[in-house]
Amino acid sequence: MAAVSIAFEAPDNSAGPSPSKIRPIDLVHLARQTMGDKTVEIEVLQMFARQARACLQEIASGESGKVGAAAHRLKGAASSVGAFRVSQSAEAVEENNGDVAAMAALGAAVVDAENFILKLCRG
Repeated sequence: MAAVSIAFEAPDNSAGPSPSKIRPIDLVHLARQTMGDKTVEIEVLQMFARQARACLQEIASGESGKVGAAAHRLKGAASSVGAFRVSQSAEAVEENNGDVAAMAALGAAVVDAENFILKLCRG
């Protein structure tokens, strides 16, 4: 009976976020979304990288309507693949339309995610 209670105890995560959440892409979240299919993971990440770059170009246009819409699309896409820093940065751009610091942070988060994706695709 002791083994049963051990198997269903919650793990102690009090030490902080799991390593997967520290990365530019949360691989645990992504694996859940793709049911662990590595081929699908790579395809989804490559599509995300292209979409992120296109959204950044729209955001850089500075047109108020385009900035908000592109930031919103990027926020959703990033959340779905586990790029949570990109998602949070996109949300800040969406809320503070035209804020240069928020746009710079978003650009940096996208570059980090893209570099991480490139490393995954090579490996």
